Amino acid sequence: KKEQDSKKLPALSVPRRTDHPVMGIQSKKNFINTNAVAAITGLPKKPQPIYVDRRQGDKYLLETSGLVPKYIKKKDYGVTPKYVTRRNEEMKRAQKEYEAGILEHLKKRAMKQLSDEERTSLLQGLKKNWEEVYHEFQGLSVEIDTIPKKIYKEKLESQMKQLEHDIEVIEKHKVIYIANE
Repeated sequence: KKEQDSKKLPALSVPRRTDHPVMGIQSKKNFINTNAVAAITGLPKKPQPIYVDRRQGDKYLLETSGLVPKYIKKKDYGVTPKYVTRRNEEMKRAQKEYEAGILEHLKKRAMKQLSDEERTSLLQGLKKNWEEVYHEFQGLSVEIDTIPKKIYKEKLESQMKQLEHDIEVIEKHKVIYIANE
């Protein structure tokens, strides 16, 4: 059965040999007059722009030559492409996120003013530390003959000097800012 179906030819739209065209139909239209009237009343053709490349007068169409910009006739001429606007928006958004992160980081590291109670307690603590170091310094022997004793004495002197400097700075300035880290 499949072989019989495959042998059948599809119906063609071509007329058969036995079909005859319809004869005797004539038109009353006067083609000569209508063509003459159309030629007289019609607008004249615009000449196609051409260019000549040699003295002999070889003419070529200007539009297909590439000498005239065709792209300016496009409807989307001068419009920024979507991918560029999308990329610019992404860059602006990333810049804003970066700036927000920087501001947040700066706020975390912002300076904090030391209150008067904290300042006085800090000053008292420094003075107490200085007294302890000074007490240790007074407990040293008068004659320093070994290298470890000499190093220990220099260490205590540098600690006392640093504490004196810190106490002087805190007493000198009434308003003190410390960094949050």
